[in-house]
Amino acid sequence: MSEETQRLSSGIRLHVFDPAPVGVIVTHGPDHRIAYTNAVFRETFGDRPQGVPLRDAFPDLAQSGYFGIFDRVFTTGRAERLATAPVDLAFPESAQSPRRYFSFSISRATLGAGEHGVPAIVAEDTEQVEAAERIRVLSEQRRRALLRYRSLANAGTQMVWVTAPQGGVTEPSPGWERVTGQTWEEFRGDGWINAVHPEDRDAILTAWSRALAEVPPLFTHTYRLRLADGGYRHFAIHAAPVRDGDAVIEWVGTCADVEQQWQESCREELLARTAAATAEKVRLEDMLAALSEVIVPELADACAIYFLPQSLDRPEGTALSAERVVAVTRPGLPGLPPHHEKHLRPGSALARAAEQRRTVHAVFPPGEPPPGLAPPGEEPWLADGTNSVAVLPVVVDGVTAALLTASVSGDHPPLGRPEIDLLSELLERAHAPLRNALEFQRTRQVALALQRSLLTAPPDVPGMDIAVRYRPSTLGTEVGGDWYDSFILRDGATILTIGDVAGHDLPAAVTMSQLRNMLRGLALDRGEPAGEILRRLDTCVQSLYSECTATCIVARVENPAPGGARLQYAVAGHPPPLLVQADGTARFLTAARHPLIGLVPDPRHSTAHELLPPAPPCCSTPTAWWSAAAKTSRTAWTGCTAGRCRRPAAPWGCSATTCWPECCPPAVTTTSP
Repeated sequence: MSEETQRLSSGIRLHVFDPAPVGVIVTHGPDHRIAYTNAVFRETFGDRPQGVPLRDAFPDLAQSGYFGIFDRVFTTGRAERLATAPVDLAFPESAQSPRRYFSFSISRATLGAGEHGVPAIVAEDTEQVEAAERIRVLSEQRRRALLRYRSLANAGTQMVWVTAPQGGVTEPSPGWERVTGQTWEEFRGDGWINAVHPEDRDAILTAWSRALAEVPPLFTHTYRLRLADGGYRHFAIHAAPVRDGDAVIEWVGTCADVEQQWQESCREELLARTAAATAEKVRLEDMLAALSEVIVPELADACAIYFLPQSLDRPEGTALSAERVVAVTRPGLPGLPPHHEKHLRPGSALARAAEQRRTVHAVFPPGEPPPGLAPPGEEPWLADGTNSVAVLPVVVDGVTAALLTASVSGDHPPLGRPEIDLLSELLERAHAPLRNALEFQRTRQVALALQRSLLTAPPDVPGMDIAVRYRPSTLGTEVGGDWYDSFILRDGATILTIGDVAGHDLPAAVTMSQLRNMLRGLALDRGEPAGEILRRLDTCVQSLYSECTATCIVARVENPAPGGARLQYAVAGHPPPLLVQADGTARFLTAARHPLIGLVPDPRHSTAHELLPPAPPCCSTPTAWWSAAAKTSRTAWTGCTAGRCRRPAAPWGCSATTCWPECCPPAVTTTSP
């Protein structure tokens, strides 16, 4: 290439473009032979040889159409520009894509030799183009995401919502508005909380505030929402923060109706709690109380259980009476006394449920139960403000043994079919333990009745007071083989016995009655000493009751003599008798002690003797005593030792037949006014 072609017609040498920040190429002649390239051009496109036609230097661009631009500019002399034109080349030492983008400015110039040439200024736009493409892609993705969000918000069962970084709804949610009935103006900001059930508001506000402060990756919560029709259903929240780097720019969440899942979860939980609560209970009252505490407050505001003690053996058509043994109410409601008896009038809800063995269900305005629930004259049994009630019979072997009542009060949702079905299932799951408890209740009643029928009042013995006190155990099964007895023999002596057959059930009570009657016959048969009576009883027990053991004390008190009464006694496995003397001292009588009845194959029982000292002289002359405080008169007695009455009940202190040691007041001669 001649030196003349290395300069423009103005005389400026082409090397002046060497430091230019853009690429520069100059061609000359109609075949566009390369006359000059600067450093930026060579770095970008490689070191293309000078004097070579442009088409030969860039064979990769033969089909691009760019050479035609050089032809037009060379021919017409009119400059042309190309912006962000793609160039597909094997660029030197480049890991980038073979496609890059450039802007070209092409014009015609006269070179120093008088020839025409075409200089082109080339600026690379690849980064700008790629950045613009990224922006376009992101914009399209965002546009599509927005379309998806709007489609999701307008369809489906879930409600989609968006809040600001610190809470407060910022975008409308058609799903929320459709489900809750709130308008956008009512919903926006913190207005959504007004659709949450009042009892759930504190919990969700606390949890949501903590989530806004701690920003967990996922926030979940379940609460009740008021629907457009006024009812409530459970909805589950799932919300996540939207981040730009480390900053939270908004929260996006959904609300999904989970009422059915919640009901099923509640059902399984209540069934499990019912099984656990009743598993270890034996007494019917304890089992029913445990069942009620599961029901309240999960299903109802109040629960009461009435036991029908006579229903198991009630003749057809006779009146029913119910004993309320359990009454549980949620906190804040007035309670009912748990133990209360009432007669069930025909036609009342309780009587209908008991007789028809069907659930009675009623929903009504708060505090306005229909007359059919409580006929005129019947004692009220529903709490004030009740809006619904269900009475479920507890049926065992075809007989209504108890009634369970569940009620809801105030503005709480009334009991519906799902709650009643769940209550029925709770009773069904507890049927086996309830049946066992009711069977035990019946057994206990029979055993207690048997015991009390046998534990008769002691005889009236001149010169002797016999006092007894019998209290069934308040623990365990409450029945068993305990007994006492006293009777007079033909010779005038008095027999005193006390004993206990091993066991705490109806068979033990039956065996006790047989041993008691057997002991009476043995004592009356021969008039033997106490030890011999006990030996014969032991022999009979071992012959007739191979698995039976018992304890027993047999005592024979002979008629008092001037020196005092005489006591003979024998003990088999029982705690020894306690002798309390006139001066207040006491001691156990520990002689004639032997093993349990039924334990030793060849029993031998001895008899011990004890002289009972006489009581102080007392109760000789009756006079009248007037109590000004009580305004009643009593019979008092004179002749007792003076000044030693220690009984606090009254100054007259004595019984009608004799006086206890040290109980009589000083001689009384006062008469009533």
